[in-house]
Amino acid sequence: MSIELKNDYGQIDISNDVIAQVAGGAAIECYGIVGMATQHQIRDGLTDILRKENFAKGVIVRQEGTDLVIDMYVIISYGTKISEVAYQVQSKVKYTLTKTIGMPVKAVNIYVQGVRVTNP
Repeated sequence: MSIELKNDYGQIDISNDVIAQVAGGAAIECYGIVGMATQHQIRDGLTDILRKENFAKGVIVRQEGTDLVIDMYVIISYGTKISEVAYQVQSKVKYTLTKTIGMPVKAVNIYVQGVRVTNP
């Protein structure tokens, strides 16, 4: 599935995987994020952190009318305030996608899949 943008020059199709890569890259840059996780990490028993090329498995992109809704599955660093980290991720992803794609982002939903102790 893809997002379709129309302008005076024609039509642009942007794949959901591309949007997921951009959103995942923006989230990883935030303080307190250890990595991205899969949507069913707890059910599947997988505790792996997704690499850069697999961010699309941890980010779900939906289009509601002219707006985007992003669901992100993350692993947070132990000792950080979860609500503050989630807020920073929401702000950064919303800003990055709005500037990169030019579509308004309606919501960025954060699902914390785990907490990890990072080495100092």
